[in-house]
Amino acid sequence: MSKLAVVFWSGTGNTETMADAVVEGAEGAGAEVEKIAAADFSADDADNYDTLAFGCPAMGDESLEEDEFEPMFESVEGKLSGKKVGLFGSYDWGTGDWMETWKGRTEGDGAEVVDTVIANLEPDDGALESCKGLGAALA
Repeated sequence: MSKLAVVFWSGTGNTETMADAVVEGAEGAGAEVEKIAAADFSADDADNYDTLAFGCPAMGDESLEEDEFEPMFESVEGKLSGKKVGLFGSYDWGTGDWMETWKGRTEGDGAEVVDTVIANLEPDDGALESCKGLGAALA
């Protein structure tokens, strides 16, 4: 059984809803899953998990949230090499470019990005099903 951390930051609840769907998909596929707020996760924690899913909405100029999520993610980057990782989040405007940038950055850290899921504003049924599929793929 794999052990998965679903680490997220959510300002409006949209990304947390997506995190819940990732958890549901992973648990349904038999993984041991922990849902963890970004402020409660560190580089040391990353060693305790086989796979990781990170969720963060696009902020400002299509970047990761800067006060809690970005510092946590920067601290974890050195621990991603060889790990399977999933990325998810929502956005309000723009084209979702932040996800492609984030994916490239994560792959540059040596991680295998299994999949990415984005939702425009509140995740619809299709986005939630994709999140469940992401969780199952990481399980």
